[in-house]
Amino acid sequence: MYRLFPVVLVVALLSGLRPSAADTIRLAAQKTGTLAWELDVIRAHGLDHAHAVTIEVNELASPEAGKIALRGGSADLVVSDWLWVSRERSLGATLAFYPYSSALGAVMAPKEAPITALTDLKGRTLGVAGGAIDKSWLLLQAAMKQRGLDLARAANIVYGTPALLAQKAIQGELDATLNYWNFCAALEAKGFRRVVGIDDVLPALGVKGRPALVGYVFDARWAAAHAQALAGFVAAGREAQEILARSDAEWQRIAGLVGARDPATLKIYRDRYRDGIPRRPIADEAADARTLYHVLAGVGGSALVGPAPDLDGDTFYTAISGP
Repeated sequence: MYRLFPVVLVVALLSGLRPSAADTIRLAAQKTGTLAWELDVIRAHGLDHAHAVTIEVNELASPEAGKIALRGGSADLVVSDWLWVSRERSLGATLAFYPYSSALGAVMAPKEAPITALTDLKGRTLGVAGGAIDKSWLLLQAAMKQRGLDLARAANIVYGTPALLAQKAIQGELDATLNYWNFCAALEAKGFRRVVGIDDVLPALGVKGRPALVGYVFDARWAAAHAQALAGFVAAGREAQEILARSDAEWQRIAGLVGARDPATLKIYRDRYRDGIPRRPIADEAADARTLYHVLAGVGGSALVGPAPDLDGDTFYTAISGP
């Protein structure tokens, strides 16, 4: 069970003999979100013990704090994206990426709003979560430019945090919002509808499937020295995802952690989460990532991707096979 210390939450502890320090992974993660759900499933089903790995979780306030913890050596693993990994590698780092989730955001609008297509956003206010170089926003712009619409100029763009923009959308201060998948699920539960999902525009950008933009990120040198612990962690995470993929009862158990106050809301979170479980070979993920890298570089420029014209060839960790 969990043992809570001032800054470190130890997820996997004694059940007989405790794994050695070499089998411990220091995970920097936010307190809420899908990773927290999966860690709870791992604990509840003893998947950490089954795979002989101890998971120490340092709860952080933001993804950026996780990146700092990883680069500073106070964490072994965080959840981030392959774009950041490739950029850091171009600057001399030895980070690696392993797919974790292909859940993507969407443009959401109030049910009664006269917005049924992205072209309807002309002259309207669109909230964009994550800032001007957010990946989903850049991909959306790239897809619309192919159709002759410069969405950044055609609409009134307001940037903000996902939670803030979701609240402003509910309060009627935005005509529509492009937000992360879990905030879209919350809006959907409140009667908002999806105008378009980011996965809907990706085929026009040349990808072959639904790519995992988010994954486990760690130093490749650390991974080489702790291969057994990393493999055990990934295996435990996969099993947790499969439990959540097939068991509605498990969702009932973690409903409070998810923050779903009624069955309809929980179902939306459940279905969107299940859509985002990666099931493709690593080679396919890497191929789509290379394609999207060029798209993102073309829109976001060096401010986004750094000096490298292509995705670093060692960005994806291949020592563990894909699903």
